[in-house]
This record gives sequence, C-alpha cells and structure tokens, in this order.
Amino acid sequence: MKSILLLALVAASAPALAAPVTYTLDPAHTYPSFEADHMGVSIWRGKFNKTSGQVVLDKAAKTGQVDVTVDMDSVDFGLDIMNAEAKKATLFDTAKYPVATYKGRLEGFIDGVPTQLVGDLTLHGVTRPVALKVNSFKCVPHPMLKRELCGADVVGTFNRDEFGIDAGKAYGFRMDVTLRIQVEGLAAE
Repeated sequence: MKSILLLALVAASAPALAAPVTYTLDPAHTYPSFEADHMGVSIWRGKFNKTSGQVVLDKAAKTGQVDVTVDMDSVDFGLDIMNAEAKKATLFDTAKYPVATYKGRLEGFIDGVPTQLVGDLTLHGVTRPVALKVNSFKCVPHPMLKRELCGADVVGTFNRDEFGIDAGKAYGFRMDVTLRIQVEGLAAE
C-alpha cells in the first residue's frame, strides 16, 4: 500500500516537473550577425545591436518555441557610411520596415539538445521559411542570479532577393546571406 501511494504521488508531481520554461533573451549577450557578398570581391559583415524576444522550452517534451525581434535601425557594419546606406530604401528601408522577426520551433532533439530551429523570418515586409542549424545549445545555473541560463549558437543561409532586397544583383552581387546568431536567455522568475 505504501509503494502504491508513493507511486501515485510521483505520478501526480511529474507534470509539474515537465512544465515549459520561458527564457527572456538577454540583449547584452545576443548577437545576430550576417555575412553578404560584395561583387564577389569581399564579404560584408554586419550585426544588429538591439534585439528582444523569448524562448519557451519544454525539455521533457523535447519542444520549444522562439520569438525574436530585431531593431533594423541598429544595423552596425563598424563603418558609419555603410550603416547609413543599409538603412536606405535600397537595402533594409528601416523607415518603412523598422523591425525583423523570427518565429520558430526548436526541433531534432538529441540527448535533450535541439539541433535545428525551423521557422519564419519576416524581413523587409516579407515572410518566408528559414531553417537554422543549432551548432551548440547549453543550459546552466546562472552563478549570480540563481536562475537557469541557456545559450545557443545558430547559423543558416537565405537569399535576400526573396525578401525584396536585391541591391547590387545587377552588378553581380550574390544574393545568399549567412545569418549567425549567438544568443543567451535567462529563465523568468
């Protein structure tokens, strides 16, 4: 009888242990960057300095959702003239399209770790599917805040002309862009 009662208590508490956890992205430790061709001669590299979002992760169910917003006006090539050019209508048109978003699902869990992020990128007013490979993903207790901290490194490629950004195409610029995101999120209190 005692073991049946103990088994019933464990079974009743199992759903509480498997509850999804929401992580708020830390903008000071989140770094979306990109690489794009410049006439086949060099690669332009840039980043965005302002991001926000959250990840909801259910480790037991091996599922997760991601919702990220990027302030397109925060584009940073490390060169003021390039930053100004990127904000114009010929590229990001930040006056008309001030944010980009990515909404997706964590998938392909192996040993409790997701291997891919599958979702939709909305950029320049266009929404298209973009899959990202999860190169690394780890959760640890934050040593100072005493909450769980998760981080990831993801990468993927998309064609910018599919989003209506085709500046330089007539001059031979390749349209593929590599997107790299290093991200950290802290479990909500």
